[in-house]
Amino acid sequence: LRKSPAQGIEKPEVVRHATRDLAAALAETPAFTAFEQAAAAFRQDETVQRAIQAYQQKQQSLQIMLMLNAVSPEDRAELNRLSQAFATQPSVGTYIQAEADVRELCQSVADRLSYYIGVDFAVACGSGCC
Repeated sequence: LRKSPAQGIEKPEVVRHATRDLAAALAETPAFTAFEQAAAAFRQDETVQRAIQAYQQKQQSLQIMLMLNAVSPEDRAELNRLSQAFATQPSVGTYIQAEADVRELCQSVADRLSYYIGVDFAVACGSGCC
């Protein structure tokens, strides 16, 4: 990114400004707004928080047995029941869908950036991108 503007790459401050503008535009999209609302509802849902805590406690108590693949059928059934009790909560489903929608939006933006800059944006960013 240190090429001169004459070579088609802008100065770092111009890139930073454009990046901030893009982030601000993404933050204003309905998908991102829905994701933020779903994440807040998820965090504030006491039933969900109790359900995930119960699942995590059971999982931690069985950690060694899970690693050895030696969990009893009863304990495995209980772990599955606790997982389902968490996964079937409405705010969990809403959060998962909102996350998928924002991921799709980010992928679309990355695809458009790739087209315009002539570089596969997702590959250039590595595994942490979109």
